[in-house]
Amino acid sequence: MNTIKNIMVCVTQQKTCKRLIKKGVKIRDAHDGNLFVIHVAKEGCHFLNKKEDGDALEFLFDVAKSHGASLTVVRAQDILGTLRDLAVKNEIDLIILGESYENKQEKNMVNMLEESLPDGVGIEIVPVAS
Repeated sequence: MNTIKNIMVCVTQQKTCKRLIKKGVKIRDAHDGNLFVIHVAKEGCHFLNKKEDGDALEFLFDVAKSHGASLTVVRAQDILGTLRDLAVKNEIDLIILGESYENKQEKNMVNMLEESLPDGVGIEIVPVAS
């Protein structure tokens, strides 16, 4: 694998996304890179309407912060387009995503994101069991 300087970890509002941040930290430390943790929420959706959602994002914020990264929350109508734009803006070399419980949906999302990214941007899927 080429040198990886900028890693973007995509999280949802679930505490289990800690595994994604830890994977990003491991890769960042191995390559002396930068880590960007991002959550993109669909515009118009109430993504903090349950206490658990807010608690989970606060938990993930603390995990990111403890590893020298920040958690950015963005609202957007086009989630994939926003992820692509953030990857370009931050000169991302690798995007880390969690494995979906719905494999067909995951494949579609991953494929659509992969097709929209500039050459040289890799995607790594972290299995649910890790």
